[in-house]
Amino acid sequence: MFVAAVLSGGIFGDHASPISDTTIVSSLVAGIEHIDHVRTQLPCALIAGAISAVGFVVLGLTIL
Repeated sequence: MFVAAVLSGGIFGDHASPISDTTIVSSLVAGIEHIDHVRTQLPCALIAGAISAVGFVVLGLTIL
């Protein structure tokens, strides 16, 4: 479970960070402003991150 938490945190950081290489390249390829791309990615990343965090807490408390 620790590996899953670390990997999902890394992916969350990649999607939520405005200085991530994939975020910068994606905005360049799409031909949109960089900050606009970050603003569209952030809500989805925050929702997925919150669901993951709740899931990890629940699993952490129920699995011995």
